Amino acid sequence: IVIGGEKIRTNRLSDSLNPSNIAEVVGRVCQADAALAEKAIQVADETFLKTWRRFPAEARARILIKAAAMMRRRKLELSAWLVVEAGKNWAEAATDTAEAIDFLEYYARGMMDYAGIQKNEPWPGEENCTYWEPLGVCVVIPPWNFPCAILAGMTAAAIVTGNTVVLKPASITPVIGAIVSEIFHEAGLPPGVLNFLPGGGGEIGDLLVDHPLTRMIVFTGSKEVGLRIAERSAKIQKGQIWIKRLVAEMGGKDTIVVDETASLDEAAREICLSAYGYQGQKCSACSRVVAVGEVHDLLLEKVTKLAESLTIGDPREQENYLGAVSSAGAFASIMGYIETGKKEHTLVTGGEPGPEEGYFIKPTIFRDVKPRDRLAQEEIFGPVLAFIRAENFTEAIAIANNTEYGLTGAVFSNVRERLEYARREFQVGNLYFNRKCTGALVGVQPFGGFNMSGTDSKAGGKEYLLLFMQGKSVTERF
Repeated sequence: IVIGGEKIRTNRLSDSLNPSNIAEVVGRVCQADAALAEKAIQVADETFLKTWRRFPAEARARILIKAAAMMRRRKLELSAWLVVEAGKNWAEAATDTAEAIDFLEYYARGMMDYAGIQKNEPWPGEENCTYWEPLGVCVVIPPWNFPCAILAGMTAAAIVTGNTVVLKPASITPVIGAIVSEIFHEAGLPPGVLNFLPGGGGEIGDLLVDHPLTRMIVFTGSKEVGLRIAERSAKIQKGQIWIKRLVAEMGGKDTIVVDETASLDEAAREICLSAYGYQGQKCSACSRVVAVGEVHDLLLEKVTKLAESLTIGDPREQENYLGAVSSAGAFASIMGYIETGKKEHTLVTGGEPGPEEGYFIKPTIFRDVKPRDRLAQEEIFGPVLAFIRAENFTEAIAIANNTEYGLTGAVFSNVRERLEYARREFQVGNLYFNRKCTGALVGVQPFGGFNMSGTDSKAGGKEYLLLFMQGKSVTERF
């Protein structure tokens, strides 16, 4: 725990385990209680009011640029931590680390667009301008599945815009969070700007969200937790003089649509990458394939063959493509969905645990899934793929839109009219044509979804930083 630059040790410790070898303890992490959470908020508020909000934007950006350089030098080390604590294979780990670096560089340079005076339209006899100012204390609650990239991105955006941060890392991946926090401080971040507060959500999460000094909450995680945060943050607490701002990214039930004009080999390859990359533990992961007409069976055959060729085991070994899922709870939940699938649908492949030393699950495919079935509606967050047949392209897009989510989706077709139809009618925040539905690049594909997928905040986009600031319009008449 780090509050105001002070390293704090507690007697309560939590073990972070390697999900691919649960006998291996990756790290032991001190757990904060309510008193330390209160202290972190107070220190962050005092630091914001006394110093950080007046710290020049250019200097804040330089800290991010230096942190990015330090991450680049330590890229292999950070990736190794992602392999052993998060269960990522080496390619996924390297991508996670690279994305963290991209976020730091992109937000640092993006802040320069909002630094200083923003000129408004001229008016005779007056000077009119706008200033973008920070909000205050920002509570950052990142997910476990991108514990380097998303944690670094949300934290960097809050810091470079002039806010102070209380960072509560995911309980499954706190060691990576501690290392990223350490890099920020080593890059020159003053004490009190970033306060690292690991601990259980039940004990400190509600306190951080409810606190009257909390000005903003940035959250990535499940729909259930996100909605709880939205409800609690909307309630005005005693002494609170603002409406708390919430940026929430909450999940998806993502669909890839394939018609009869598509290259089926290419579609099958991209479906596998989307469905089984990082064991399907991405909010953008493909969990449904909607195949049009007669293409269904041939596409299913190709995807099944690729899925069965994927290797599974300890991701420290380069030859293994799938590692373990994140935790015992995730393993039980995913296997529960698989058992439901076995009762209600046709199991094509997988459906079994992998090696016993970790939380491994084999790539799984079900067919004969109807659009409103449980496997077609609920976010599973694991290596489970449902195949759905559509009679025509219009029906396929209607099926793709039939969940409460709206995060990512993809369409494989070589008919221009169909692509343009999907461009208008496929209701997701990130839509891809003739490629996989995962792997949004910072600055290239701003990321965020519709409906129950969150507030469509477009992380990695040029407007994202505006969410962390408020505009002050100033007029002087001469």
